[in-house]
Amino acid sequence: MPDTHPNTQHDQVDTLRSLNSTSASTGNNSLTRVYAITSGKGGVGKTALTVNTAVSLARQGKSVLIIDADLGLANIDIVLGLTPRYNLNHFFSGEQELDAILIEGPSGVKILPAGSGIQSFIRLDSEHKMRLIDGLEQLNRHFDFVLIDTEAGISENVVYFNTAAQEILVVTTPEPTAITDAYALMKLLSTRYHEKRFNLVVNQIENDHDALDVYRKLTMVASRYLDISIDFLGSIPSDRQMGQAVRKQQPLVVFDPDSATSNAFAELAELLINCQPSREPKGSVQFFWQNLLNFKGENQP
Repeated sequence: MPDTHPNTQHDQVDTLRSLNSTSASTGNNSLTRVYAITSGKGGVGKTALTVNTAVSLARQGKSVLIIDADLGLANIDIVLGLTPRYNLNHFFSGEQELDAILIEGPSGVKILPAGSGIQSFIRLDSEHKMRLIDGLEQLNRHFDFVLIDTEAGISENVVYFNTAAQEILVVTTPEPTAITDAYALMKLLSTRYHEKRFNLVVNQIENDHDALDVYRKLTMVASRYLDISIDFLGSIPSDRQMGQAVRKQQPLVVFDPDSATSNAFAELAELLINCQPSREPKGSVQFFWQNLLNFKGENQP
C-alpha cells in the first residue's frame, strides 16, 4: 500500500505550511522544537527524564507536548498518576480524535498517552501514519517543545520517531551495557538512516567525572567508526528520592523541587531553551510531521 496519494500529500504539505504561518504570527519567534528522547536499552530513566524536563520547561514559561511513543507499554500517564479515558490506541483504531485523547499534566504540560498491553500498533503502517499527521494538524496548537518519549531499543517505531524529529536526545547511564547500547542505537541511525547529529544526557551519575567519562568514551569510538557529532547536554545526578517520587506518581521536580537533581533538570531545560539551532538544521516542525508520514522502514512495502 503506498504511503499516500500524490494529491493528498500535496494538500497536507499546504496545510502544514499554513499552520507554520499561524504559529509564526502568535508572537513567539521560535518554531516548535521537536526532540525524540531515546535510549539503547531500558532502565536508564528515559521516561522520568522526559517528564521532569517537560515540567521544568513549562515552569520556565514554555508550552510543552509529550508524545508517549511507547505504543505497547505506556508509561507517561502512569508516572504522572493520570488516568486517561482514551489513548493513542483509540486514535489509531478510529474511535477518537487527538483532541479527545490529549490530557493535561503538571504545570500545564499536555500529553498524548499511549496504551498498554495492546500489540495492534507496535508497528505503524501507512494508514496509521496518515491518521497521525492528520490528527496533529487538527490539534491546531503551537507548542514551544514537543518531547517524544520513544520506547527503548532499536525497533522500527524507535527508528521512525527518531528520524522524524528535529533533534535526537540519547539518554544513557555510566553502566557499560547502557553505553554500549547507546552507541549501537546511534550507529544504526547513522549508518542506515543517515542521522548525523545526536545530543547526549548521562543520567543517574554519582559525580561529574562519570558523565564526562561516558561522553569521552562515546565520542572516541564514534569519531573512529562513525561520521556523526555528539553534543553533550549535561548530566542528571542519581537521587534516592526519584524512587519515592515515582511511587507517589509525581515528577521529582514537584516532589522534591529543591534537590540537586531537580536543579539539574531545570538547568537542562534552560539549556534546551537557550541553545542555538544548528547551522544545518534538520528541519522545522513541518519536517517532523512530513517525516512521520513519509518514513518507510526497511521491511515496509
